[in-house]
Amino acid sequence: MGTQESRESQEPGGRDRGTGRRALLGAAVLGAGGAVLGLSGTARADERHGGGQGGGFRGLPKPTVIGHRGASGYRPEHTFGSYQLALDMGADVVEAGDLVPTKDGHLVCRHEPEIGGTTDVSAHPEFADRRTTKTLDGVPTTGWFTEDFTLAELKTLRAVERIPANRPNNTLYNGRWEIPTFEEVLHWQDEQTRKRGKQVWIYPETKHPTYFRALGLGLEERLAKVLRKHGKDGKNSPVIVQSFEPTSIQRLDKLIGNPLVVLLSAANTRPWDFVATGDPRTVADLVKPAGLKWIASYAQGIGPTLDLVIPKDANGALTAPTTLVADAHRAGLILHPYTMRNENVFLPADFRKGTDPNAYGDAFGAFRTYFATGIDGVFSDNADTALLARADFVNG
Repeated sequence: MGTQESRESQEPGGRDRGTGRRALLGAAVLGAGGAVLGLSGTARADERHGGGQGGGFRGLPKPTVIGHRGASGYRPEHTFGSYQLALDMGADVVEAGDLVPTKDGHLVCRHEPEIGGTTDVSAHPEFADRRTTKTLDGVPTTGWFTEDFTLAELKTLRAVERIPANRPNNTLYNGRWEIPTFEEVLHWQDEQTRKRGKQVWIYPETKHPTYFRALGLGLEERLAKVLRKHGKDGKNSPVIVQSFEPTSIQRLDKLIGNPLVVLLSAANTRPWDFVATGDPRTVADLVKPAGLKWIASYAQGIGPTLDLVIPKDANGALTAPTTLVADAHRAGLILHPYTMRNENVFLPADFRKGTDPNAYGDAFGAFRTYFATGIDGVFSDNADTALLARADFVNG
């Protein structure tokens, strides 16, 4: 995606690649059971963001299992069906959601502001004239954009599977759920916390904040306002906020007390806010000790692509781990890399099984290898697999 890779950089061929099937693994409702690994490294001296290991986000099970856009391996992403299934499987945290604004300023949960691939908007003739081409973080993008719709209009749409070629079974659920607002997510979080008798955690992301600020739709202030309204803007609040743009996290650090995480894409890329402001640093600079120390001055964690933890060779097989985990822990940062998926096409080459790109490979072997690096958690489309893998790892 231009100079800033999205999480789909790990998805060869995107939504057009391959056909095939996948089988649902049995749900492992493990919750936080089993031994908990301690957090490596020295915690940041600043206690404002819940620095003690016993409280706040540092008290989550380790390695933490984060349901990526819910249980997106089994349901259309960023729907209450996906979020609910992730919780039912036992995810420690649910990534609910990727936040983008509507024309009238509401925050809604979509992977991208362009919604042609994640909703049925193309089947709505009344919105045909909204289809347009915009430059999104330097990339010409054609489709329908949330900022051109009011919330009432978006609520007439229904979610669909984003990568149907890879996950055809998920299309069974097309049209079942509407687009959730972030405020609805916070109500859902409270409801589920009461029902389950344990705190439900969520992990929203500000999407393309520089792009939206230029449109007069600044994300950070809107997010802070909603969190304050619901009393979830403190250091121990069960809401971790992330962004690919460091300046968005810096802005949030001044607005809210929540734990904050900087997402990091491929080493040779630059965050889009750096491109926009002329900051010459690349992700490779940010993962050096000096860059990590800088991030730790306003954030509590990083969300690196898995390739920054263990690079791949020219054939797509894993090589030796980098020093990122140790370096980040030394700076007092936690690491929640992204994204583990069960299908061959998304796994390192040495963990694929058979020739069907969409069949499940040796996901357990891949999890074991990544967990062994000392990461504090991982985003996964398949929370049930991740929880079983964690149980194997923690229990030896």
